[in-house]
Amino acid sequence: MRIGLLHSLIRKEEKLLIDAFRARSIEPVLIDDRKLIFSPGSDVFHLDALLERCINHSRALHALRLFESAGVRCINTSQVALVCGDKLLTTDALNRHGVPQPRVKIAFTEASALAAIEELGYPVVLKPAVGSWGRLLAKVNDRDAAEAILEHKTILGSYHHSIFYIQEYIEKQGRDIRSFVIGDECVAAIYRSSDHWITNTARGGVAENCPVTDELRDISLRAARAVGGGIVAIDLFETNAGYLVNEVNYTMEFKNSIETTGVDIPARIVDYVIRVAEGGGHG
Repeated sequence: MRIGLLHSLIRKEEKLLIDAFRARSIEPVLIDDRKLIFSPGSDVFHLDALLERCINHSRALHALRLFESAGVRCINTSQVALVCGDKLLTTDALNRHGVPQPRVKIAFTEASALAAIEELGYPVVLKPAVGSWGRLLAKVNDRDAAEAILEHKTILGSYHHSIFYIQEYIEKQGRDIRSFVIGDECVAAIYRSSDHWITNTARGGVAENCPVTDELRDISLRAARAVGGGIVAIDLFETNAGYLVNEVNYTMEFKNSIETTGVDIPARIVDYVIRVAEGGGHG
């Protein structure tokens, strides 16, 4: 069996995945996205499946599409990457599948964005439509801050910052939840705690085990199915009315969650990839 591992760098997660493949007597084919050259229409890749682990969203999205066009089963699929890599598309997918999430407004100009913010009511969170690791988020507490941030985004931001993704602020009492979905299973979950309102572990949030209750499992699987399934991490808020899905991540990081949860996440990922390669699951 030939399994490709598409990567940018070999980080701790990729090393753990390589070890898990080798424990199953599979030597993964390492494919560095920085060295890739495609010849669309004539590419032939002798791979039973490809596991995507890129850092760069654009590279991941386009590489997956080109590998799929050459007949390779990809995990995750380019469609999952497309939806999860754009918060607007994620919001749309969750809405269409009836998955609860915070209220969101989308606007395309400074004036309409300011009106949308005031319709939601302060505070709100401004996010880039494409982005990760909790970067370039802004909690907007009043009109003065809104006007300043919107102007900065318009003048200094890239194309992606001209799409204003505005989410209601959820008071999460110092923590949120990340759950891990692999195929049809929610295999584990962690609490991410921080004194800061951004609780991403990449920004200093502390991980501890979160029990996977029936309610948490249900909404996590529903969110995963909404974006197309595969291997995803779901970020959720706890509220008095139940869980709300904040984001869905398609190239999930898990190195801080293995010991925390007691679940061998890379082994579970590899077993799923092998099932897909054998035709027993979906990419």
